[in-house]
Amino acid sequence: MSGKLYIVPTPVGNLGDMSPRAIETLNSVDLILCEDTRTTKVLLKHFDINVPTASHHKYNEHEMVERVAETISSGKNIALVSDAGTPGISDPGFMLVRECRRRDIVVETLPGPTALIPALVNSGLPCDRFVFEGFLPVKKGRMTRMSELAAEPRTFIVYESPLRLVKTLEQFAEVCGGDRQASVSREISKLHDTTVTGTLDELIDYFSVNIPKGEIVIVIEGLKAKPAAGSHRNKYREDSSGDV
Repeated sequence: MSGKLYIVPTPVGNLGDMSPRAIETLNSVDLILCEDTRTTKVLLKHFDINVPTASHHKYNEHEMVERVAETISSGKNIALVSDAGTPGISDPGFMLVRECRRRDIVVETLPGPTALIPALVNSGLPCDRFVFEGFLPVKKGRMTRMSELAAEPRTFIVYESPLRLVKTLEQFAEVCGGDRQASVSREISKLHDTTVTGTLDELIDYFSVNIPKGEIVIVIEGLKAKPAAGSHRNKYREDSSGDV
């Protein structure tokens, strides 16, 4: 009988965000696959979880996928975690889930922490419809993708490192206009959890002086549609027939 793959979110900062179900699941499996075993072992020790671990990251994901799927097919239950947040969201996980689905292996994804949703809601920008971009290309295709996002009518979300934040804000100001509304969240759910809002120009000025640390989430207002020329009708004006 085949085992099961569990996708288990872990806290993005505050360990209090770890759900009882996540703890129970990690305690029940035969093996925990980790983006970084050193990081995960700190978490496991905190919750007194004594289950074997193995590395599963972007550098070995391709070679690990079939082997892991075979192990699950043999009857083992395996959990996948990333360093923080939900695996598969800008972290390894997609390839393994796809292979398990291809083999009709049951995949169960637990709901849990991710940085993008708190940042989006904190921004005060429309969050009924949005685009999650994740990390932008560092070099090739970067400005092309930014220009495409500048024309996006929905709120969009980007992950960035603190070292590149100001440069990224400057590039977005170039393609979106410096008056576009945006927010920058850092250290979500940690001690120094902070969200700063304003125009792109204002955020550039702020973070040029206040150098940020920690994980960064940028949320930017979508392009507002301009009303078509002549589309507005004054209902109080007389029409061409002379009737009011």
